[in-house]
Amino acid sequence: MNPVPERLAALRKKMQENNVAFYIVPTDDFHQDEYVGDHFKARVYITGFTGSAGTALITETEAFLWTDGRYFIQAAKELEGSTVELMKMSEPGVPTISQFLKEHVKPGQILGFDGRTLSMDEGTGYRDAAEKAGGAVRYDLDLIDEIWEDRPPMSDKPAWLLPVEYAGKTAEDKIRDIREKMAEAGADVHVETTPDDICWTLNIRGDDIDYFPLMLSYALITADAYHLYVDDKKLSPEIGQYLKDLGVTVHPYNDVYEDAKKISGAVMVDPNKVNYALYHNIPADCTKINVMSPEETFKTVKNPVEVSNIRKAEIKDSVAHIRFMKWLKENVGKIRITEISASDKLDEFRAEMGNFIKPSFEPISSYAEHAAIVHYAPTPETDAELKPEGMLLTDTGAGFWEGSTDITRTYVLGPITQKMKEDFTVVAISNLSLGNAVFTKGITGVALDNLARNPFWKRRMNYNHGTGHGVGYLLNIHESPASFRSRFVEGDTAILEEGMVITDEPGFYVEGSHGIRLENELLVVNDVANEFGQFMRLEPITFVPFDLDAIEPEIMTAEERAMLNDYHKKVYEITSPYLNDEEKEWLRKYTREV
Repeated sequence: MNPVPERLAALRKKMQENNVAFYIVPTDDFHQDEYVGDHFKARVYITGFTGSAGTALITETEAFLWTDGRYFIQAAKELEGSTVELMKMSEPGVPTISQFLKEHVKPGQILGFDGRTLSMDEGTGYRDAAEKAGGAVRYDLDLIDEIWEDRPPMSDKPAWLLPVEYAGKTAEDKIRDIREKMAEAGADVHVETTPDDICWTLNIRGDDIDYFPLMLSYALITADAYHLYVDDKKLSPEIGQYLKDLGVTVHPYNDVYEDAKKISGAVMVDPNKVNYALYHNIPADCTKINVMSPEETFKTVKNPVEVSNIRKAEIKDSVAHIRFMKWLKENVGKIRITEISASDKLDEFRAEMGNFIKPSFEPISSYAEHAAIVHYAPTPETDAELKPEGMLLTDTGAGFWEGSTDITRTYVLGPITQKMKEDFTVVAISNLSLGNAVFTKGITGVALDNLARNPFWKRRMNYNHGTGHGVGYLLNIHESPASFRSRFVEGDTAILEEGMVITDEPGFYVEGSHGIRLENELLVVNDVANEFGQFMRLEPITFVPFDLDAIEPEIMTAEERAMLNDYHKKVYEITSPYLNDEEKEWLRKYTREV
């Protein structure tokens, strides 16, 4: 029996007690992290939808979930029997949450939410919509906490240090750079609210979120002080001394809300990152400098040490993938392999490469029709057994000391249809077209996204997700603001700079049949400079074959075949020194010219 209707009834009772007619439950924790720890999975609890993106809105009689195209199929399945209605974002006729509020809030009604779990920008949008309809807002309500009896506690797992030989820059230098940006902006205080920014700044990592090595924390930075707000149970004596030597003062995690009320002067804050409640605790007479945090810009451009390390990590993961691909093709149908056990085997190959910490995100291992669910993650209940037919898609990553990886491949396990081969080939052409891009300095990923989509558009096809995202260095696997996407998104679209690492992951999905995605990581590098300006190019740093068992050369142009052959030549040249003779011979077959 689906527990969601009973939970919704309990929530509506709390709403009634607080005179709340509409209640918003977002995905986020107090730091607007894309993925959250178990304590913060309130939206999962109240809807049953487990995807990483979505917002629930509960009214006195109805419940709705907004999510994007990556999750339409998954959400439809998971919401069955929940009484929660799926709202497909960006689809014709589907209002945004703000539009819905404008149309349904009546004068005098109250919209409630926990202001710690919405960014200032999001919360302001919802408040404005409610107030325009004559309603009001309460942002001090964590009603889910009042009904979630066995809610998991917040994490208190220990933090750890990232040595400078991996970070490439000391925390002292990073703090100095931040203060220089504060001075340029005329800021007296900088409110740092996202764990990846703080972990990057301090060269510290944590384990507060599954897969992502982050330490939940806030910071207030001035010209001569750095105040860190964190549960000190996470800090070993070694880290405590390290922070003291840095000039960092440690405070209890929740004290930031009271201390924010004491801020004076000009305050630098990122309205897309700081939560609504914390922002509104900053005194009204402070001058707000609402800009993207300098840490966001700094960390997305990798320093030379990070770039060198990331190249090593990518080679390690590429070799692991090649060994996995060989093992998979040689064993499917002979031994029992499932979606989960296949993913576990890939991690075994990664661990053999050395310096492997843990997966860099929840693995996607999807067989046959499961692969049409873009972010499908197998569970013991859905774990499909692989057969010597069809295709397996793995979208997985590794956290090495040398950096984080994110690689997707789709493998042929046996007979496939001609349509599957043609679909696969279009995805490969798309990936290679973007991965070979040359462009002039000063453009964003929006200008290049069509290189990946044109092979689809020419065939009147498309995919309903972004083409690529920035990759953090042992931080978030999805790192803003670098990206390849078809439209501009505030805070997630940046001018491409040398040192950025961005994924290239087009795909194609047929519900009930198959899904195909191929993902490489690309490094942005400077090319030649001449009278026409500074040219730049994208350099693939992932070296895993595109399964030639699914390539249909007849639908490729000579130029497209040359791109594939050139890529496979590099795959062999770069990875073969790490392989034994049997593995090299196998790889020759899967990197042969077409």
